[in-house]
Amino acid sequence: MNHKQLEEYLLSFSGAWLDYPFGEGTAVYKVGHKDVPGQNEKMFAIIAENSKPLQVSLKCDPQLAVHLREKYETVVPGYHLNKKHWNTIICTGQLGDDEIQDLARLSYRLVTE
Repeated sequence: MNHKQLEEYLLSFSGAWLDYPFGEGTAVYKVGHKDVPGQNEKMFAIIAENSKPLQVSLKCDPQLAVHLREKYETVVPGYHLNKKHWNTIICTGQLGDDEIQDLARLSYRLVTE
């Protein structure tokens, strides 16, 4: 999965939008808007845009996060994130596109439900 495909997939979620709060090159996918009453902005994915191979950080259930890190060498604790709740996936092909999409969907659900 390349950056453009992953971006399109992430932005297909209801209410998802793209922000650059950490500067150029770090794409942050969010839901919610802080200026709307009753809503908070919540990140559910971060892409290091210039990384080769592509790296995406996703929120994850803590037990699943540990399991994935033990199973795959390309799944590591979230870079500059809460290591209990975030994984960074280095997209080398070890995880297939479907698995990455499943983890992105889980990340979105974790912040919206």
